[in-house]
Amino acid sequence: MPREKGRKVVASNKKARHDYAILDTYEAGMALTGTEVKSLRAGRASLVDAFAQERNGELYLHGMHIPEYTQGTWTNHEPRRTRKLLLKRLEIDRLIGKTRESGLTLVPLQVYFSDGWAKVEIGLAKGKKTYDKRQDLAKRDAEREIARVAGRRGKGMSE
Repeated sequence: MPREKGRKVVASNKKARHDYAILDTYEAGMALTGTEVKSLRAGRASLVDAFAQERNGELYLHGMHIPEYTQGTWTNHEPRRTRKLLLKRLEIDRLIGKTRESGLTLVPLQVYFSDGWAKVEIGLAKGKKTYDKRQDLAKRDAEREIARVAGRRGKGMSE
């Protein structure tokens, strides 16, 4: 069977972009078992409470839920187990340094297959305050309203 090409998104964390200001993003592989990969290929995963954390000089993904594979046997995986992130040593050291010094956190943004390999996009993020979230919502609503009015004008309709 030929290897698949392109990028197929399995799960995305929409709440992360609302709760955090994403400063930088990184693509990381994940150390997975066979049934986890099969469950991901079926499009089943959740990043709702997931976060990445450093332990012993490595990065691990906590709280990501990959449900058990339905056709799996006794070799099935634990749904919320801790998974190791696979990054280059330079990237790991840089991320660990930034999270320690300036109070930033690592948040998974997407899980996807890139050319057949399971990947996770993690973001170096800073938590937003409540007023920042309200400003973002107001700005987005204003942009929508402007686009709607401009669209009506383009069609020759009055307000």
